[in-house]
Amino acid sequence: MLAVVPQMRILIAIEPVDFRFGIDRLSALCREKLQQDPYCGAAFVFRNRRGNSVRILIYDGVGYWLVIRRFSRGRLRWWPSVTDQPLTQLAAQQLQILLYQGSPAGAQLAEDWRRLPLP
Repeated sequence: MLAVVPQMRILIAIEPVDFRFGIDRLSALCREKLQQDPYCGAAFVFRNRRGNSVRILIYDGVGYWLVIRRFSRGRLRWWPSVTDQPLTQLAAQQLQILLYQGSPAGAQLAEDWRRLPLP
């Protein structure tokens, strides 16, 4: 079971990826294209071209988790716009809104009770 906690670093890959990619190809994509260490414990979030599915890749120190969320109806309502950066960062609350097809951009979220320094 994975828990999305406020201290988790969540990185969104802006460009869609081919969902035939498995764990090895996604971790290679993190290293080569996104310039990130896939073993750092961050959650890497990817979407497919149609926007009806999301994959989350996380390394927990023992092995990889590959979480797939395919929407039974509709598509993602929000995704970061394409910029010169291949990644953007989200808060844990924003990821939960995104996974329920909401728009974290317009959501009013409560401040964290006590901020912890990120690694």
